[in-house]
Amino acid sequence: MFHVGGARSALFNWAVALHGGGTLVLRIEDTDATRNRPEWTEGILDALAWLGMDKSQYEGPLFQSDNLAAHQEAALALHARGLAYYCDCTREMVIARTGDQHRGYDGYCRDRGLTAGPGRALRFRTPDEGTTVVDDQVRGVTVFENAALEDFVIARADGSVLFLLANVVDDMVQRITHVYRSEEHLPNTPKQQLLWLALGHEPPVWGHVSVIVNEKRQKLSKRRDRVSLESFRDEGFLAEAMRNYLMTLGWSPRGDAEIVPWPTIVEQFRIEDVTPSPAFFDVLKLRAFNGEYIRALSPDAFIGACQPWLLPPAAPWPAARFDPAVFAQLAPLAQTRVAVLGDITDMVDFAFLADPLIDEASWNKAMKGPAAGILTAALSSFGDAAWQADALRERLEAIADEFGLKLSKAQAPIRVAVTGRTVGLPLFESLQVLGRDETLRRLRAATDRLAELSERG
Repeated sequence: MFHVGGARSALFNWAVALHGGGTLVLRIEDTDATRNRPEWTEGILDALAWLGMDKSQYEGPLFQSDNLAAHQEAALALHARGLAYYCDCTREMVIARTGDQHRGYDGYCRDRGLTAGPGRALRFRTPDEGTTVVDDQVRGVTVFENAALEDFVIARADGSVLFLLANVVDDMVQRITHVYRSEEHLPNTPKQQLLWLALGHEPPVWGHVSVIVNEKRQKLSKRRDRVSLESFRDEGFLAEAMRNYLMTLGWSPRGDAEIVPWPTIVEQFRIEDVTPSPAFFDVLKLRAFNGEYIRALSPDAFIGACQPWLLPPAAPWPAARFDPAVFAQLAPLAQTRVAVLGDITDMVDFAFLADPLIDEASWNKAMKGPAAGILTAALSSFGDAAWQADALRERLEAIADEFGLKLSKAQAPIRVAVTGRTVGLPLFESLQVLGRDETLRRLRAATDRLAELSERG
C-alpha cells in the first residue's frame, strides 16, 4: 500500500516541478524481487492518479531494472579507475579483526589486488581525509567527515549493483537535477555525492524532508499506525483534501488559511520553506480539512461523490430499496455534517432499511423515564399533522411542554424509534422525508417494544 509519507514526498516533488517548469520523473526501483510485484506498482500509479497525478503529469513510470547494464558498466568503470576494489570479507571476518560488531568495514582488502570472483563484492574506496559537504535545501549544510565513511559495497559478487550506485546511475541517465526525499536517506547522501563526483558529474540539488510522526511523536509505522493512502481514499476522504493536507505537513501557505486550492499551493511552495522538524499526521485535522472540502462541493457533486457508499456491498440495504430521489432530499442535510463520505451510510440508512438498525446504547439512554408517554403522545399528535418539518416540530414542542421537558429531551425517544440512534440528521426534516405512514409504524413498533420490556420487568 502507498504510504502517506511517500505521497507527501511525491507531492512536494510535483509542486517543485510545476512551479519551476520542470518535469517530475516517476521511477519504480524494482531490482529487489522480494519487494516488487506488478500489483504494487499499479497501486502506486492508482494512488498518484487519485491525488491528481495521472500519467500526463510525470515522465514514466521508469523501471530501475531496465537500466541494469548501465549500473554494471558504472561499477566496472569505477574499478578500472582504482576507485573501487574487490573484497572477500564476510561480516564475521570483519568482527573477528576489529572486535566490534558495530564498527564499519576496516578497509582490509583495499590493497590486496583481488579480482572479480565468487564471494567477492565490489567496494567503493572512500577518501581517507577531508570532508563531504551536503548542501541541503531543507536542512542546510551538513558536513560529513570522510574518515567516518566506510568503504561501502556497490556491487554484489554476482555483479548486481546495490541501491546507492543504481540510484546515482539512474539519476544521471534520466537527467535528474533535484532530489527531494525523506530524511532517512540523509546518511546515504554523502556516499551518493561521492559516487556522482567519481563518475564525473556534479551531484543534484538535495532536499531531505522530515519523517511523519503520530500523536506520540513516533515515526508512522505500517504495523502500528494507519498509513495507507488507499485506506483513506476508501473511507471517503476527498483527493483534494488529502493533497492539501499532506502539503501542510512541514510547510504552510502564506497567510492564516491552510485550506487553499492546489494552484495557490504550486504558486507559493518553495522547498526551502519546509521545516526540518518532524511533521505530525493528525487524523482529526485531516477530517476537518475533508469536511471543509465536502461542504464546498456543489449539491450535485456531493451526491455523485457519495455514490460508492450508497449501494451494496458498502451499504447495508438491498440495492432495490435505494431511492435516488429520497437521497437527493437528504443529501443537503448530510453534506453539512459528514466529515468523510463513508459517514453517509450511517446517516441515511434509516430511509432505506425496512426497519432501523437500533443501537442498543442509544435505546437504553433514550427509552427511559417519560419515553413511553412521549411516543404515545407523538403517535396521537402526528397522525393528523401537516407532514412538514415545521409543523412536526410544533407538535413535538407542545408534547415537550406537556411533559415539562426541553425539546431536545423530547426528541430523543422519537429519533431512536425512527432512526435507531440518538444522533443523526435533523429530526423533523428526516421525518418529512420518511413519510407519515412509515414514521407512525416505527413509533408503534418502539412503543410495543417498550411495553414488552416493561412486562418482562
